[in-house]
Amino acid sequence: MALNEDKKLYHVSSSPHVRASVTTQKIMTDVIIAMLPAAAFGVYRFGIHALIVVLATVAAAVISEYLYEYFMKRPITITDGSAVVTGMILALNMPPEIPVWMPMLGAVFAIVVVKQLYGGLGQNFMNPALAARCFLLISFSRAMTDFSASFPAGSADAVSGATPLAVLKAGGEASLSDLFFGNIAGTIGEVSVLMLLIGAAYLLIRGVISIRIPAVYIATVAVFMGLFGGRGFDLYYVACEICAGGLIFGAFFMATDYVTTPITPLGQILFGVFIGILTGVFRVFGASAEGVSYAIIIGNIVAPLIERATVPTPFGKGRYAEITKKLMHENSERGGK
Repeated sequence: MALNEDKKLYHVSSSPHVRASVTTQKIMTDVIIAMLPAAAFGVYRFGIHALIVVLATVAAAVISEYLYEYFMKRPITITDGSAVVTGMILALNMPPEIPVWMPMLGAVFAIVVVKQLYGGLGQNFMNPALAARCFLLISFSRAMTDFSASFPAGSADAVSGATPLAVLKAGGEASLSDLFFGNIAGTIGEVSVLMLLIGAAYLLIRGVISIRIPAVYIATVAVFMGLFGGRGFDLYYVACEICAGGLIFGAFFMATDYVTTPITPLGQILFGVFIGILTGVFRVFGASAEGVSYAIIIGNIVAPLIERATVPTPFGKGRYAEITKKLMHENSERGGK
């Protein structure tokens, strides 16, 4: 509210009166930049087909968002970068030699079914890219779990296509250095922990994400695997479990999604514990060696309940309401006398 000195009139505006300079476009740009090291390494590691998968998936996400909004006569929002982020996350979760049309179909599913049909950005109840990955895992399980092309042709590993997580689950050993630097089989964006941590550090420095959910999530998985992984608290084994699969990628780039995670500090801690336990359960007792995607998706569904249970009680409610009521009653009695 400001006073116009010439006309002596007050100009009143609605809240908020103090606005941050952060926009959706800036946040999405930072997320895209943070994923570039992992994406670049994936292309270097797996070749030109991986690049085609990334570009085609991003293009499918952006085009499907544009076409849906155009035909539904809604504002065009492709410039905010959210569709690009969805396409990149989905693409980086793909095996390097997957047929290109599959992740493109997944991108359409993510944008149209999971995001736009629920009202667009901010209205979706689960992470669109993860929902699309789960959709593809169910629909094309063989192609989505075929990592034989991740190895040099003719090698023994190329025949089995076993990922480090599958090797660990079978009781074998994995190389922690290979896991950290990315000399392993896996999806395009998850193989190099180093590149993912570089991107995560960028997001933390920029203030785009908080360390709360990733730290609690990773710590919970570590404790669970130490208790139930079958090898005790073998630090080397636990470190391999943390670095293998999509845990680091999921912790920093998917579990921190603004829309589908709790906003309260306690809620974020409980969310991290919840998805960490689920990931451990899926890895130890499930048929698959992974579990990150399904754990975070289930966490997205439960997030509103966690948030509702952890919202601080406003002044005037609960016990504060009783005190206020008592004081009002006493004041009315004094006034009557």
